[in-house]
Amino acid sequence: MKQLVTAGIILSRTNYGEADRIITVLTPEQGKLRLMVRGARRVKSKLAGGIELFTVSDLTYIPGKGEIGTLVSSRMQRHFGNIVKQLDRVQLGYALIKLLNRATEDQLDSSYFELLARAFAALDDQAIDLDLVQLWFQAQLFRLNGQTPNLETDADEQPLQATARYNFDYDAMTFRQAAEGPITAAHIKFLRLLFSDHQPATLSRIQDRVQLQRAIQPLIENIAKIQIR
Repeated sequence: MKQLVTAGIILSRTNYGEADRIITVLTPEQGKLRLMVRGARRVKSKLAGGIELFTVSDLTYIPGKGEIGTLVSSRMQRHFGNIVKQLDRVQLGYALIKLLNRATEDQLDSSYFELLARAFAALDDQAIDLDLVQLWFQAQLFRLNGQTPNLETDADEQPLQATARYNFDYDAMTFRQAAEGPITAAHIKFLRLLFSDHQPATLSRIQDRVQLQRAIQPLIENIAKIQIR
């Protein structure tokens, strides 16, 4: 049968039978794949090393007639080893993997693969704050899913003003002017950067980043509760 080769990031692993595993893999070209890994739990398995979490691996597989194909060979391409040195980074890594898996369908373009790889790189950099990585990842996932809030005009379709204050309308996914609103132009500017192509390492250098980050974190978390079931 025809063998195919792809890069892959492991999203989940489920034990099957006495020694096998079924893995869900995120790939650049094929979206999510489900593959049977024969003998993966045996001590001398040649496949186990390439299907570790927090790695990008080269995978050779045979597509299945149904939903599950068969992994033929695996070779670790990059391992983000610093993640596993700190429990809080491991826990966030698990959470981001689960979030992406839950918030997406099987057919995905390469942007999702790139997002998760970049998230691993940020988690691997111990100088980058974990709350920032989580906030950035959620914003980027919303963007890829077409769920970006309106960051240009308010609920009355007027341009957002530098001197105004706002509340956020979760139903309309936009801002409404409010004299005592908690959201200022500085918060909106930071949100625009979060939803742009900037990486966490760049965002970490923004002046007053910690205060801005803490202020908008509830907004991002509430959007996640609404958009991701």
